[in-house]
Amino acid sequence: MTLEGKVALVTGGSQGIGAAIAKKLASEGADIAILYVGNPAPAEETVAAIEALGRKVVCKVCDVSNFDDTQAAIKEIIAEFGGVDILVNNAGITRDKVLLAMTEADWDSVLDVNLKSMFNTIKACYRNFMKKKAGKIINISSVAGLTGNAGQANYSSSKAGVVGLTKTVARELASRHINCNAIAPGAIRTPMTDAMDPKDLQAILDTIPLGFMGEADDIAELAAYLASDKAKYITGEVIRVDGGIAM
Repeated sequence: MTLEGKVALVTGGSQGIGAAIAKKLASEGADIAILYVGNPAPAEETVAAIEALGRKVVCKVCDVSNFDDTQAAIKEIIAEFGGVDILVNNAGITRDKVLLAMTEADWDSVLDVNLKSMFNTIKACYRNFMKKKAGKIINISSVAGLTGNAGQANYSSSKAGVVGLTKTVARELASRHINCNAIAPGAIRTPMTDAMDPKDLQAILDTIPLGFMGEADDIAELAAYLASDKAKYITGEVIRVDGGIAM
């Protein structure tokens, strides 16, 4: 296992892509800390799956868009585990509307969760990584942050901001052997997409050169690679997992 003895913190790790990443990192030997908000049922399922792999897991409710709450939660996690080796910033939301109909609250909430939260978590882990002179930061962006997307001015802007943050943090921390990279997913299959009208689903598929949607596990596999020493010479990169949409 490539991550034996490591501790990974995953935000938004209770379900979807975040849960897939948390479980994959656990399968590679990492102990896991999860921060999430919302329905506790998926979080409980994810915790059970990680425990079944024989790994330690702690799951905390925390609004990572709140600076003070995030600092406190991560301080507790670092104290409990003795440090954090891998930070996966996955928490994200959408509030899709055309710009004319978008409210200030729609804009602020998406920027706060999708971008400010990463500032909050990286700040909370910063001294921990500096002390270790090692660490892996993996930020989940989106192809929308690279190409833009009608009806998603807030979301696309937040994910473009993730790209800038990733490259800046990579430059600031490189001398301490701390890697910071981003993953930009495209259309990923979820229970919501499975329930879509076939015509609407086909409209999405028609935009994907490979002709099919990705799976959460596709993102998790790349995250596990970036979290490992196999990716020690990769930093400041934004890697698309999108079936060719943004090529």
